[in-house]
Amino acid sequence: MAQVFGQRAELAVKLVVLAIGLGALGLIAYAASGVRAELGLQRVVAQPIPFSHKHHVGDDGIDCRYCHTRVETHADAGLPSTRICLTCHAQLFTDAEVLAPLRRSAATGQPIPWVRVHALPDFVYFHHGIHVAKGVACRECHGRVDQMPLTWRVAPLQMQWCLDCHRDPRPHLHARDDVFAMTSVRRPPTDEVPLQGERRLTDCSTCHR
Repeated sequence: MAQVFGQRAELAVKLVVLAIGLGALGLIAYAASGVRAELGLQRVVAQPIPFSHKHHVGDDGIDCRYCHTRVETHADAGLPSTRICLTCHAQLFTDAEVLAPLRRSAATGQPIPWVRVHALPDFVYFHHGIHVAKGVACRECHGRVDQMPLTWRVAPLQMQWCLDCHRDPRPHLHARDDVFAMTSVRRPPTDEVPLQGERRLTDCSTCHR
């Protein structure tokens, strides 16, 4: 029986089918990577002590800087030390089972092994102090933690998300008095905040050093 297609035509058909198949696999892989990236959102991270920002920040009105003491001056915001926790819990709920890790930390001198919710890769340089000084409010990246019984991540923290802000930071800047507030209506900075140009803010070396 004579061939319906010549060898060249048959090869072309195979190449088209292969290209379609590879394209489909690429789309599936891309979608899967997006799903994986989103899996960290809205997912509670287990902590040695189930700390409630809703109670401490929302109900008691504790300022972010009380526990995150380095946020205005350092790259990392700092995690609450045993000493900070004991300023209240040396008198309050001292025998609560949930605070057993705190008592153990105080007795042994070993820090509480808090788990970072907003962890970035080692190759990413981020400085809390710089962002705070420019007027980037905590809630821009961390969300309304005053409504979180347990803390979860609300922002993807992917490069494109950061670049979107760096290309047009003004809508994300707040007045100095509102940087650590959770419930206030956004007010733009009253003074002109000096910012680097878009080229500098989006340069690779800005975040990768």
